[in-house]
Amino acid sequence: MGIDGHCDPRFTAVRDTLAANLDNGSELGASIVVDIDGHTAVDLWGGYRDTEGRLPWESDTITNVWSTTKMVTCLAALMLIDRGVLDPDSPVAHYWPEFAAAGKENIAVRHLLSHTSGVSGWDRPFAEEDLYDWELSTSRLAAQAPWWDSRTTSGYHAASQGHLIGEVVRRVTGKSLRQFVADDIAGPLGADFQIGAAESDWVRIADVVPPPPPTDDAAPDPTMVRRKTFLGPLVHAESANTAAWRAADMGALNGHGNARSVARILSVVSRGGTVDGVRLLSPGTIDSIFEEQSNGVDLALGIPLSFGLGFALPQQQSVPYIPDGKICFWGGWGGSLTVLHPESQLTISYVMNRMGTGIIGSDRAEQYVRAVYDAIA
Repeated sequence: MGIDGHCDPRFTAVRDTLAANLDNGSELGASIVVDIDGHTAVDLWGGYRDTEGRLPWESDTITNVWSTTKMVTCLAALMLIDRGVLDPDSPVAHYWPEFAAAGKENIAVRHLLSHTSGVSGWDRPFAEEDLYDWELSTSRLAAQAPWWDSRTTSGYHAASQGHLIGEVVRRVTGKSLRQFVADDIAGPLGADFQIGAAESDWVRIADVVPPPPPTDDAAPDPTMVRRKTFLGPLVHAESANTAAWRAADMGALNGHGNARSVARILSVVSRGGTVDGVRLLSPGTIDSIFEEQSNGVDLALGIPLSFGLGFALPQQQSVPYIPDGKICFWGGWGGSLTVLHPESQLTISYVMNRMGTGIIGSDRAEQYVRAVYDAIA
């Protein structure tokens, strides 16, 4: 099975690892990009968009990237903070008055960015289809009480973060999150990324292949936050291949892109706030990403995590292959992963369509990230 693209010689191990995973069937189709201060050292893609092996993964193939979308959504909020129109320490209710209901009047914008707001999902009953209805889903979030009290304890906002931040973006800018990403991020950067997917692009989408059934080996959940988060609502992987999913505005779940477009956008963090003359962030705002907001066992995921402002920070117990230092990262259900390292201007992005087990990275993601770091050591 062939691999296309290019790869600097010192990153040959990355190419070889991708080739091996395509050959042994652990990958179906995938793309990997390594950017070092604007030099694209690796831009590889290969495999297939379909399980029958008839449609090759091509240069412009895109796929649903699940929670990698959250990184772009958080970037949108950070850009508004940088512009001075959003204050991370202000109550969410300052911008979205209805959100003050049920004891949420002191929950700040930074708590949405760091998964510490207590609103990590929807009170049931709430169906997957309800996610597609913006007014319904955001009004329900505004009305409900937080599920825990500590604003320094994270509970992964698996499906809700995009609606929470997205409604703040809408209140501040007058644009939907999807439109803001198109107008202020993807458009200026020339990045092939969108929240949802236009029908004209469906022909080049690689449908996601659902992961194996989960094995429930996380820590006990004494507060029931984990159960409430992932059942409010229960999201089915195969739904990502439907028209209704692609038409929705879900900044936590349904971004569509590939490793090249994700790296293009998020390298703004690694490259000091400016990509090829397009300035999105100041160095000071980038520094704020690395201010730890929480560190401990996440109430929804049941594993130790550390969150800064918008992204996760290194946590050796849970993600040992991401080194300590001024590094931030996140990924998507099934294994997609993006790692940002400002001190070396390094951006690593991996996107695939065959989902593995777990929420953060995968065995394959680990192999690629280790190969990159071994090459630059």
